Amino acid sequence: QVDLVESGGGSVEAGGSLRLSCVVSGDTDNNYCMGWYRQVSGQERERVAQIDLDGKITYADSVKGRFTISQDNAKSTLYLQINLLEPEDTATYYCAADISQYRCRVGAYTYWGQGTQVSVSS
Repeated sequence: QVDLVESGGGSVEAGGSLRLSCVVSGDTDNNYCMGWYRQVSGQERERVAQIDLDGKITYADSVKGRFTISQDNAKSTLYLQINLLEPEDTATYYCAADISQYRCRVGAYTYWGQGTQVSVSS
């Protein structure tokens, strides 16, 4: 069992940057694959970045070159650096974790944070 708490969202102008954080607490002795998702109200949740158990990183095509996922194991924290923000990036951003590589890859994460809102104005 782990708890995930996101922070770092806010309202920014297009072209700006934000760094989202996700602090992991609870059973941190296990290794977890981690991901960042975003969701616009009324739309499906979209995976934007993921770190697999083997360290492989993948990004959605829409964010490649602008988003960077990273983790600091000493701080039990997952980050998402977002640069060159666009109005289309407006969404609630969630972090997710699972001990199963399979569940991570199919998007069936067990643990989710409560989300942090990112709003980008043009």
